[in-house]
Amino acid sequence: MNYTCYGLALVSDLALPELLAADPRAAGSEPDVQIRLGQVADEGLPQGRQLGPYLWVTPRQLWLRVPRIARFLVSDGNLITIATEPAGDADSIRVFLLGSALGALLLQRGLLVLHGNAIRIGDRCMVCVGQSGVGKSTLAAGFLRRGYEILADDVTPVDADCRALPGFPRIKLWQDSAARLGIDTAALRRIRPELEKFNYPLTDRFTGQALPIRWVYVLGTHRLADTHFESIRGLERFTPLRNNTYRVRFLEGMALGREHLQLCGKLAGRVQLAQIMRPERGFELDALVERILADIAANP
Repeated sequence: MNYTCYGLALVSDLALPELLAADPRAAGSEPDVQIRLGQVADEGLPQGRQLGPYLWVTPRQLWLRVPRIARFLVSDGNLITIATEPAGDADSIRVFLLGSALGALLLQRGLLVLHGNAIRIGDRCMVCVGQSGVGKSTLAAGFLRRGYEILADDVTPVDADCRALPGFPRIKLWQDSAARLGIDTAALRRIRPELEKFNYPLTDRFTGQALPIRWVYVLGTHRLADTHFESIRGLERFTPLRNNTYRVRFLEGMALGREHLQLCGKLAGRVQLAQIMRPERGFELDALVERILADIAANP
């Protein structure tokens, strides 16, 4: 089956309904990425470095095991091999394939991969980064409700020209976030059977065009009642980009540290960068969208 995402042509043994289907007749003789069902070692990489109980790396490969789901071997930036485990369901396998495994492959291809969402603003884009649970996807849905288009959700790769590469046409929303947005989840597909988190299709609000990044907002929480904005300037601009790289520890042992630092520095020199601290116990979504749009207008 043929798909496209992040500017890559993929051929997959596994059905990937989240991705855009591609016409195999329009593709070149060789895909950029192959996703295969096959044999993956049970116990890591013999010549590799162990970064965790279920994570091994070498300069050219990454081995990841998700217990009771699958083992993944990501190789050379062009191949992901999946060995399913007996209790592994297709939805859960795709969550880790399209997240951690594909994120590792993008790192192997020399991209800066940010843990955030990319939203089109005119002919450029804004990226909101932050740790899991801070409300990135909820914020993206708030922009979506205003008529803006989404490039990427959760995983945003950045190329050497500081452009965000488009992912696939969905965002992931927890049930409580969907309820706040007035989204009925009854007909939506859960990302995993046991989670109250859903795939929300973007339909015509997804843009497949790579766009230069002009604004990066680092979203976090605090215990105060008000939302606080603060521009990040000077040498402090580098650290937030590094800290919000998707699966940053994957870089250890894959000999990608130097290139990653260079990409972070290049992007830091081109964007308006600011920290947003929102109240820990929720926030006024429309008001936050307005604050961001006002900041964008003040820093074109």
